[in-house]
Amino acid sequence: MVLVSTKLIQLHMTEEPVAEMYRLLEGDEETQTCLKMANIMAVNRLGYNDHGPVHSRIIAGSALEIFQILQDKVDMSVVKDGSGKIKDSQLVVLCAAYLHDIGNSVHRNEHHIHGYAIAKPILDRLLPQIYPNDLEKMIRIRQEILQCIYSSDEAVKCLSVEAGIAKVADGTDMAEGRARIPYKLGKVDIHSISALAIKKVEIKEGNERPITIVVYMTNPAGIFQIERVLMKKIETSGIEEHVQVIALINGKEIKSFP
Repeated sequence: MVLVSTKLIQLHMTEEPVAEMYRLLEGDEETQTCLKMANIMAVNRLGYNDHGPVHSRIIAGSALEIFQILQDKVDMSVVKDGSGKIKDSQLVVLCAAYLHDIGNSVHRNEHHIHGYAIAKPILDRLLPQIYPNDLEKMIRIRQEILQCIYSSDEAVKCLSVEAGIAKVADGTDMAEGRARIPYKLGKVDIHSISALAIKKVEIKEGNERPITIVVYMTNPAGIFQIERVLMKKIETSGIEEHVQVIALINGKEIKSFP
């Protein structure tokens, strides 16, 4: 179970232009087909966990939640560098989170590179509906989104706060539900066992740092997933100083990062 899920998208559906962009992505046949193909490649052929439409919605919700917490505490790069205003920054986060795994529809290897190549024509079709009279701004926002998608790979350093938000959000989708499909298909390894040990992930406003990610586990195997998935993404997110991760077993803290 991921506590921060698609319900969080609904919290922002009254806020334009994010609400309209989400509707466009959800209704776009190319986007949805590519996300379904991402699961065929990742799950069916490679035995990986979910990288399809459900994962995209979960990450979008989580990213918007992180954005909501950080927007008054951190200077958003889109605003700071003059690409747009705060609503544009939020739209960048939404699109980056929703489209970050679309490159898996080609191959898992270098999917962040395939991703920005696939996303560009989609954004070229959809963004003019958000910015109908400002081509220059549309291009700036498009490039911000593409930078975020490229930076979603754990080895790539994020160049914007927005990219870091989408990247950290991606790392939070590691609970048991995401591992069940490959596990049922017979893939039993440390990744699936570790993911099955994680029951839910909660994102909330923290005390020591603005963002606290709480990982609820049934046994210590979940630590592997935190260290090898979530922390790897946080380390290259550019917002690592704003994030704390706490691991709990039966309500008792067993480890915190940092």
